[in-house]
Amino acid sequence: MSEPTFTAFREVPRTGVIFVTTEARRRGFDPVSADWCNLGQGMPEAEELPGAPPRHSALTIDPADQEYAPVPGIGELREAIASLYNQLFRRGMPSQYSAENVSVSGGGRTALTRVAASLGHINLGHFLPDYTAYEELLDVFRLFSPIPILLESERGYAFSSADLRREILGRGLGAVLLSNPSNPTGKVVGGQELSDWVACARELDCALILDEFYSHYVWRPDLAAQGGISTAARYVEDVDRDPVVILDGLTKNWRYPGWRMTWTIGPRKVIEAVTSAGSFLDGGGSRPLQRAAIDLLGAESTLAETAAIHAEFGKKRARMLNGLRDVGFTVDLPPEGTFYVWASAQHLPPSINDGMSFFRAALDAKVITVPGDFFDVNPGKRRGDRASRFRRHLRFSFGPALGKLELALERIRAVVEAAANAR
Repeated sequence: MSEPTFTAFREVPRTGVIFVTTEARRRGFDPVSADWCNLGQGMPEAEELPGAPPRHSALTIDPADQEYAPVPGIGELREAIASLYNQLFRRGMPSQYSAENVSVSGGGRTALTRVAASLGHINLGHFLPDYTAYEELLDVFRLFSPIPILLESERGYAFSSADLRREILGRGLGAVLLSNPSNPTGKVVGGQELSDWVACARELDCALILDEFYSHYVWRPDLAAQGGISTAARYVEDVDRDPVVILDGLTKNWRYPGWRMTWTIGPRKVIEAVTSAGSFLDGGGSRPLQRAAIDLLGAESTLAETAAIHAEFGKKRARMLNGLRDVGFTVDLPPEGTFYVWASAQHLPPSINDGMSFFRAALDAKVITVPGDFFDVNPGKRRGDRASRFRRHLRFSFGPALGKLELALERIRAVVEAAANAR
C-alpha cells in the first residue's frame, strides 16, 4: 500500500542528529542500551564529575509555580542570569545587564526560533559549515535573506574581523549568525579577535547573533586566563546599544540537556522583540524548572562546573583525537572548543572514505556518527543539490563517558580494518 499524501503539508527535513538517530533505531538502537556508542548526539555526559557541584536529582514544586511562566521567564531567573554575566564577565564596567536584557526559553532551538522570528527584511550572514538545525530555521522565516559565508579548512576555518568587515560591507549584511565555539569544527573566535568582531558589529550596526552553547568547553591555552569561558559579553560596551545577542543555557555548559532551559541576552529593545515572538511561537517555558535553575547559576558553582568539565572533557578530547588519527582520519583543526572532533575520512579505504559511507558502516558496528553533509547549511536548497564540500567529513562527539569512547574507538578501528581487508 502506498504512503498517503496530504497536499496541505510539505516534506519537513530532519536535522542531522535526528536523521542519524532514526537510522540507528531502524537497526535496533536503544538510548539506554550499553551496547551502542552514540557519538552523534550533541549531549554531554550528565554524571557527577570530580570537583563539580552536586547534581540536581529531585524537584520540589511550589503550588504557585503550577501556573504559566511569563513569556520572558520568571523575574528571579532573569535577574540571576543577568547577575551571573555581570559577575563573571563585566566587573567594573559601567554598563551592566539587568533582567530586562534576558529572555528565557524552553530549549536552544526555541531561543533561535524566537530570534529568527524577530528579524526584519535584512541579509543574514551564516557560515559554512555550521550547526545543522540552522538550515531549516533559515528557510522557514522569509523576511530575511540567508547569505552563506564559506570557511576554508586550509585556513583552519579562521575568519578575521577584517574578513567580517568585508562581508558586512560587500554583502550588505544586517546580521550574522554563528555558533561560537563552532559546531562542528570546534573553531573559537575569542580574546582580542572576538573583541574586534564586537567592535566591528558596533561600528557597522550589524547584529552579531552568537550561539554560545559550548562557550564553557574551550581548549585554547590563551583563553584559560578567562576561566576557560569565551563569550562576547566581555566586550560589549553598552548592553542596550551594542548589537550583540547571545544565546546559551543549561543544555551543554551545565550538562542539563533534559531541562530544556535556555536564554537570550542582549539589548532591551531586542529582548522585547524576542519576547513578543515567544508569545505566539511557544508561550514560554516551564515555571518549575525555571525556579529550580536559579540555584545552578551562582558564579562560584558555575566556575566549579566549568573547571570540572575542562579536567574531564580535556582527557576525552585527547583520546578521541589520537584514536581517530591512529586509524587514518584527517583532522583539519584540533577542536579549540566544543566536545566534537571534525574529521575527514578521505584517506580511509575507498568503501568508507566519505561521511555517509562511513556512517552506515559504523552503524553496523553500533557506533553513531554524523556525516558532514548535514553541516553544509543550505536553506531551501538555494545552492542546488550539488555534492557537499564536506561530504568526506564526519562529526564525532566526545560527550559520552570515557569508557564509551574507548569502546567506540575499538569498533571504529575494526570497521576500518575490515574495509581495508576487503579490498
